[in-house]
Amino acid sequence: MKRTSNISVPQVAKIPEGEFLMGCAEGRDDEQPVHQVTVDSFEMGIYTITNQEYRIFLGETDGAFPPFLNDPLFNLSRQPVVSVSWEDAVSYCTWLTMLTEKKYRLPTEAEWEWASRQMKNEKLYPWGNDDPSLVEIYRDGWRDNRPQVVGQQSANLFGLFNVGDNVHEWCADWYAKDYYQRSPKQNPFNSTPTERKSSRGGSWRHKVKVSRCAARSSLHPSFRYPDYGFRVVRELS
Repeated sequence: MKRTSNISVPQVAKIPEGEFLMGCAEGRDDEQPVHQVTVDSFEMGIYTITNQEYRIFLGETDGAFPPFLNDPLFNLSRQPVVSVSWEDAVSYCTWLTMLTEKKYRLPTEAEWEWASRQMKNEKLYPWGNDDPSLVEIYRDGWRDNRPQVVGQQSANLFGLFNVGDNVHEWCADWYAKDYYQRSPKQNPFNSTPTERKSSRGGSWRHKVKVSRCAARSSLHPSFRYPDYGFRVVRELS
């Protein structure tokens, strides 16, 4: 973990630019139609933001205190911070941008799915097509009904941990069920406000429900749930 002005800065990995088929023909209606997407290269947090990192942010700002931050089930320093709203996550990114003079933000849905697929269109889950019951974290990783400490599973091809499991991850886009019907090919991002913000990935609570690479979820941007966290994207200059 790097440090800037005695403040911890999240580790990031460079994600290459690429083209892929976004969505799933066998998925839910909001995952269709499957369409070709191209994303530019970017850097992404190798872990979701942890309690340790978020506590530093709280100590430096007037950020809202997550409801579960001191709960014994969720307060380990290397657990992902949870019960942060989309608005809280954006505030963290804004603070990190001001601190480092590098642009931090939440990933778009397209960036998240590209990072999850790892250049393989045919992948159903981030790990491949194996049944989730064969994957350790889904088999017995959440027996105590809380997220694991980050990084206990293997990193993916891009060097990212826990993509698709542990906590739902906020994305930058506004959620629209029919967005794929009008989505542009190059760096799609839904900037048209709706009532909900997009999120991606499964969680300790919902297990396999939205763990597929293409599965979409959403929530009101002010809500704070104990299975919601986030990871950052750093734009390349």
